[in-house]
Amino acid sequence: MHKTSILLLKAFISPLAVTFPVALFVLDMQFLWVYADDFIGKGIEPWVIAKLMFFASARIVNLALPLAILVASIMALGNLSERNELTALKSAGMSLLKIMKPLIVFMLIISAGSLWFSSSAWPSANVNFRALLYSVTRQRPALNIRPGVFYTGIEGFSIRVESKDTDGTLSDILIHDHRNPENNSSRIIRAESGKMNHDSNRDELVIELINGTSYEEQTERNVRRKEKFHPHVISTFSALTIRIDLSSLDFDLADEGLFRRSYEMMSLPQLKQATDSLDNMAEIEREQIVMYGVRAVRLFNDSLELPDIKTNIKQTAWFQNLTRVEKNNMFAKAKELSRNQVRGIENALEKVEGRELRRDRHAIEWHRKFILSVSCLVLFFVGASLGALTKRGGLGMPVVIAISVFLTYYIISMIGEEMVKSGTLTPAIGMWLSTIILVPLAVALTIFAMREGRIFK
Repeated sequence: MHKTSILLLKAFISPLAVTFPVALFVLDMQFLWVYADDFIGKGIEPWVIAKLMFFASARIVNLALPLAILVASIMALGNLSERNELTALKSAGMSLLKIMKPLIVFMLIISAGSLWFSSSAWPSANVNFRALLYSVTRQRPALNIRPGVFYTGIEGFSIRVESKDTDGTLSDILIHDHRNPENNSSRIIRAESGKMNHDSNRDELVIELINGTSYEEQTERNVRRKEKFHPHVISTFSALTIRIDLSSLDFDLADEGLFRRSYEMMSLPQLKQATDSLDNMAEIEREQIVMYGVRAVRLFNDSLELPDIKTNIKQTAWFQNLTRVEKNNMFAKAKELSRNQVRGIENALEKVEGRELRRDRHAIEWHRKFILSVSCLVLFFVGASLGALTKRGGLGMPVVIAISVFLTYYIISMIGEEMVKSGTLTPAIGMWLSTIILVPLAVALTIFAMREGRIFK
């Protein structure tokens, strides 16, 4: 490999290796901030959180990688320009595109890898992420009974203790047992003191109560609500042991098959097949709507072609002979038939709109998988040109410029996607809107940089 190529690759890969993990970390922190309430206080093991963060990182590569490439390209070409190394290469007769050739080849490899990642690895990571996040958010809080606060983390129980001593002794214990709501029975236990232990072999919570009272009320199903008296049992005890199953607190991973049918979890061939299928179904339903109206017209159309008969009898003579009640009934039936026709057409149109909406969602994901690879390449040219034009390296000006450009690109992407979801633009235009705007900018900046332009003097 030529020394110039090695120089350029080192200048580009070094900042890329730093900015990409930093971008992932920042976006991961934003994810943690959003779901922090779902993680805290549930006793989730560190490996579960680490696994969830790994899959979350895989999901945000489509944001972190273009941003990292933009920053790295500005820094690489900016450093070379600032140290006059780019000027020395140009003085040797090399054009800017020829200097950037090894970086362009490297970016083509990254773009091809990102396309494979979007089509194969990203759907798999998304399935695992959704299943794991669903399991974590549904996880019950860990066993943490605080004095003066009812603990409802165990299914079927509400437990409150007044105080907790250093030796583990509990005082003034109140337990609501409502495990059998179908039997309309409830049980309230109050004890002066007690202790609480965890039986790890049987995964049970063992509560040993001392000197208390148990109130058990049973309401029969056939007893009227206004009845004031219900059968109940009051018993006292000097010692009572309660064993509570804690299996509901165990972490249970959801079935990944529940999430695989979503369009976000599909590969490129699956998305293409689903989009074509939905498009065909929508077209069939449109034809059925047309045939529905044709059948309604034919229903009242005389199929027999009879010759005109000369007569003095008016065509409406039969209607004039009807009574007022018969006329009203006829009009009512006609109105009801019209309403049914309109209602049927409206329902069919809503069904077609639903098909088209689902088709557009699949098309959005299909285009998104190509956008990552193309955006990496386009943002590289934007960043490299800006680096050569600004002649600034380091983490100051390049980062400011990169964030400004990337935010503009991201906002336009979101606007285009929302316009597709609202039906204003087609997926082919809306999803590529930011790229359509960015490509002329990249071409203009590259041409300007090749002509020895400079932004900052």
